Amino acid sequence: MAEQVMTQAPGNVWKVLVKEGDSVAVGDTLFILEVMKTEVPHEAESAGKITKLHIAEEDAVDVGQLAMEIE
Repeated sequence: MAEQVMTQAPGNVWKVLVKEGDSVAVGDTLFILEVMKTEVPHEAESAGKITKLHIAEEDAVDVGQLAMEIE
C-alpha cells in the first residue's frame, strides 16, 4: 500500500529532491519547504519508490497537503 507524504508546515516548496520512479530510504530528504525564510526538510518515513508527485518547486502549500506517494 502506498504511503502518503504530507507537508508538515505551510510555506513554499523550495526544492524537490526526488522524481517519480526514484527509490528512497528511510531518512532521505524528499523536499524542502521555505517557511518564514527558514528551510524545513521533509524526510522519508519509509523506504520505497516514489510513485506520484503532487507538488512542484515554487508551489505554495498548506500544512497536511499531499506532497507525494511512496510505494
